[in-house]
Amino acid sequence: MHHHPWQTTSFTKRNAPILGPDATVSFTCPVSGERVAWAEKDCFNPAAGVKDGQVFLLVRAEDARGRFKGTSRIGLAVSDDGVHFALRPEPVIFPADDGFLDHERDGGCEDPRLALREDGTWICTYSSFNGHLCHLMVATSRDLQTWTKHGPAFAGTPWAHQWSKSGAIVGRWHGDQLVMTRIGGRYWMYWGEGILFAATSDDGISWTPVEYSANSNRLIHLRPDGTYGNLLLPGSTQALLPLMFPRPGRFDTHLVEPGPAAVLGDHGIVLWYNGASPGRDGGIYCGGQVLFDGDNPTAVIDRPAEPTLVPDREWELNGQCAAVTFTEGLVRFRGVHHLYYGCADSRIGLATA
Repeated sequence: MHHHPWQTTSFTKRNAPILGPDATVSFTCPVSGERVAWAEKDCFNPAAGVKDGQVFLLVRAEDARGRFKGTSRIGLAVSDDGVHFALRPEPVIFPADDGFLDHERDGGCEDPRLALREDGTWICTYSSFNGHLCHLMVATSRDLQTWTKHGPAFAGTPWAHQWSKSGAIVGRWHGDQLVMTRIGGRYWMYWGEGILFAATSDDGISWTPVEYSANSNRLIHLRPDGTYGNLLLPGSTQALLPLMFPRPGRFDTHLVEPGPAAVLGDHGIVLWYNGASPGRDGGIYCGGQVLFDGDNPTAVIDRPAEPTLVPDREWELNGQCAAVTFTEGLVRFRGVHHLYYGCADSRIGLATA
């Protein structure tokens, strides 16, 4: 395997899941008015953050009801050592009669990512699913327990009604804390499921997808002095700028999808991402890493052929979806990198480096 100096490959998996379904926690669903065991079927795909010397996980949990084999809600689990977690009794982000129910009804709130703004505000990007469309949504909190929803990340842009999900915001390590960082005066986020795109923001809440002029062209023209020049003819169609495509025959044959918050460092921006290749239940999901230019976050510098995290344990191979390791949470806790990932869409695993 080729050595990439920017890449961390020495992750060691725990020999058992650290968190799974929990039928003992329940709450009164504000939509149905009924008591629901909101994490009884599955608990997976965690975002992660460090606060007050503890690790906090925002976890996707599913009940066993509804049209889609369960409604997803986002719960909070807390740990003193980064390994042993206690799930709080009630979910913290969930479908409610709050103005966003049309986005979240039935399918629910899925797959959170966490980022910390410089002022101490936590930003959660998550996916809403209503049975027809996924939308990338944004919520904010000061304590990781009480959240304010802000709705679709791309509201007010031409892309507001397009399928969108999985927003990984770029940050930089300040000691052991990963803090959102501006590049060229703006925050940056990688997003998408299938093809990777980018978006920028002034506040981390309202985002504008990065576009390009899709049908622009060049024209060579002869100057009066006999020399040649380039004319750029702008196109009339604005399109989303694709940054990264699936690669046939590799672990990311079917799709690429951002993982945890991206990290700006000495070599550039390192993004964990999830790639899918053919397999039962919709594909085999592995975790990989890619390096973007630190000055131009849309430019890929290096992308290894091999994944870093592959499903090879029983609890990663068997569950709601077979053969899935889905990276979504990365923290530095007591000097050690903790990578939290979903296992077979049913449990949560941990790898450390």
